[in-house]
Amino acid sequence: MPQLTPLSDVLGARIQGLDLAQALDTSQKQWLGDALHRHGFIVLKNQSLTAAQMVNFAQQWGRPSPHVIDTFHHPEDANILLLSNVFKDGKPTGLVDAGTYFHTDYSYLDDVARCTILHAQDVPPAPNGTTFANQAKAYADLPSSTKEKIQNLVVKHHYGNRDDMDQQSRTVASVLNPAQAKRVNWVRHPLVKKHPFTGQPALYAVSGSSFGIEGMADDAALALLRELAAHATQEAYCYTHHYENGDVIVWDNALLLHSAPLIDLTRPRSLWRVTVLYPSGH
Repeated sequence: MPQLTPLSDVLGARIQGLDLAQALDTSQKQWLGDALHRHGFIVLKNQSLTAAQMVNFAQQWGRPSPHVIDTFHHPEDANILLLSNVFKDGKPTGLVDAGTYFHTDYSYLDDVARCTILHAQDVPPAPNGTTFANQAKAYADLPSSTKEKIQNLVVKHHYGNRDDMDQQSRTVASVLNPAQAKRVNWVRHPLVKKHPFTGQPALYAVSGSSFGIEGMADDAALALLRELAAHATQEAYCYTHHYENGDVIVWDNALLLHSAPLIDLTRPRSLWRVTVLYPSGH
């Protein structure tokens, strides 16, 4: 059996002894799923996957869904989004900055993401990592009066970073071209969601794409969302994973907020990303 080592008391686990280039059997898939739901994210070390092998691994979690920014889809498979600060012939080869604020992937869509998978291709030495925040622990620690107040609230989401709308900023949500922008619209999700597999309640996307709350004045809604986001991203709920070449990381979007690093543009950094929707029936 592969070896699992927790990375912190809050979340995260390192897994060694699995070759993701090979098909996983049913027991291995179940074991990985349990590890993801228990630890929030898992890091599978020392992998070397082709585009086809990465997408095949992703399909074992659910339905891969191409990112709205089709400018940087992998030439061999559109399900892979290229994240890179490398330029070729004066043009970027991938998305340079990807979500440098706390957010939840695909929370701006009706069909939300189950998990996101990154494969580190060429990364600089640490610090270079993604910070994750455990939203189930953050919810559990709220006062009972706050839980009662928010339990039935519905949040209005849209693509973007509500705290930075300046398209010239590096901390803005990755800028969409006009055709891409037409593909996203307002959607609604519960503020508190039960995990589709474990039933565990957690705050959902209280930072990033959440712009308002149904039935609440905008000022009051934003104040509540910012209060919850400040609580939910405290150091006590966070862990940062620094990548090494060959890492494959899978994180649970129902359980976590995450924030990508504001990278040093002078040091090459390239990763592949696939975002996976829930399998049918969840």
